[in-house]
Amino acid sequence: MSTSSLSLPASPEAPSPAPGSRSERSGRGWLHLLRLIVILLGVVVVLIPVYVLVITSLKGPGDASAARAWALPQEWTFSNWSAAWTALGPSIGRSVQMVVPSTIVSAVLGCMNGFVLSRWRFPGADLVFTLILFGMFLPYQAVMIPLMQMLLGAGVPNGIPSLILLHVVFGIPITTLIFRNYFESVPHELVESAKVDGAGMLRTFWHIALPLAIPGFVVVLIWQFTNAWNDFLFAVFFSSPANGPVTLALNNLANGALLANYGVSMAGALLASLPTLLVYILLSKYFLSGLMQGSVKG
Repeated sequence: MSTSSLSLPASPEAPSPAPGSRSERSGRGWLHLLRLIVILLGVVVVLIPVYVLVITSLKGPGDASAARAWALPQEWTFSNWSAAWTALGPSIGRSVQMVVPSTIVSAVLGCMNGFVLSRWRFPGADLVFTLILFGMFLPYQAVMIPLMQMLLGAGVPNGIPSLILLHVVFGIPITTLIFRNYFESVPHELVESAKVDGAGMLRTFWHIALPLAIPGFVVVLIWQFTNAWNDFLFAVFFSSPANGPVTLALNNLANGALLANYGVSMAGALLASLPTLLVYILLSKYFLSGLMQGSVKG
């Protein structure tokens, strides 16, 4: 008998785990545990600076030092918070006066621009959109002197009025981009049906586009609120400690408190960051959903 006619028995294959079996559940459990460990490590890394800020803000002058940055306070005190509030309270009020109108106005203008450039197109719309986007790439440091000369020539008062105007103007490019991408995801038939019914651009915007743009507004409001609240460069050039926002006052507080007490500057930093933190906590769910709705075309 020839060897070619002989067939060797096939080697048995290892059986794959059945769906829902104990081995598959065990593998999924280990994967879930690994993801949880990675997430917890990331949370710990992010919260380390917050831990140092909080415990340092609760230490007395002799206890708040670089050598004891990680140690718990020897004596817990809230005097740093009251001192920081006394120093930053007026500037926090001025920041609110600056951020609220600049955020709302830039969001409304960006919404109108995004709607027109996406759903009510006109000759040269792409060129206009490109020119608007150029504002996102202008380095602020390069235009400070021309901006200052222009605002002085226009008679715009220094301080909060100048900062409101600047944040509105420099916020229009990013708000226009966000709303244009968002309106691209809105079904085109809605706008066309409004045109067929005889609605003009403003009526279509007010009755159809604006109610649909609520998730986009949440994204833009959070974005603009954070940028305007945390701005320091414009505050240095166009305001003073007497009429400027909280970032300028916090810088002066930190420079004056570093040699005397770290706790006051740490408490001031926490007070200055609380508004943006609260905004993200309250609106984070809507922020993520708005980003997702504006990233996929309908």
